[in-house]
Amino acid sequence: MASTAAYDEIADWYEHEFLPRQADGDPLGIRSALSDLLGPGRGGTCLEIGCGTGVYADQLRGLGWAPIGVDLSAGMLRHARGRLPTALADAARLPIAPGSLDAVVTVMAHTDMPDYPAVLREAARVLRPGGVLVHVGVHPCFCGGFADRANQDAIVIRPGYRDGHWTTDSWTDQGIRDKVGAGHWPLPGLLNAFITAGLTIDRLAEGGTPTPIVLGIRARALGSGV
Repeated sequence: MASTAAYDEIADWYEHEFLPRQADGDPLGIRSALSDLLGPGRGGTCLEIGCGTGVYADQLRGLGWAPIGVDLSAGMLRHARGRLPTALADAARLPIAPGSLDAVVTVMAHTDMPDYPAVLREAARVLRPGGVLVHVGVHPCFCGGFADRANQDAIVIRPGYRDGHWTTDSWTDQGIRDKVGAGHWPLPGLLNAFITAGLTIDRLAEGGTPTPIVLGIRARALGSGV
């Protein structure tokens, strides 16, 4: 993950100011996509990569999963530890045995990970055969430095969608990107990273209005986990 120090610096703001603004319903469809794509856990272990402050742990438990989390920001994990078991770890080098997990999720985190394909390969490695990976992230077609969302009723797509890049440019100073930056993956690059990692995509979801803000992807590990 990138900008570790920056996330450490904004951890208290994220917990006490940013998250409360997201607590009224599910306007972006993040929680809906997570529930619909992940499904019931029946006691299985679910790893959240880039768990941040652990705000989705209760939802995972409610679905019947036993959540654990990893993140590279000690500041964010300081808030997460009361919510789920955590470890300070690089998402591209997970301290987890091959083929040992039933499920892995990443929620609104992939734009913080410059080498997201490596993260997907790690997820495939630690999943048991048939295990599920759920990705819920900003929609690559409608979110990024190229997407002007200043008008809540419409979106202006400017040049730059095809250029995978890192930027702190943002239409708002109330979000994350202007503080720590965000990476952009065009849709083919994102989906191809799943395929290259040996994951089989079997379901998709979108959330947010009037233009989708969130893209959800469910994929399964079919290999041996080694």
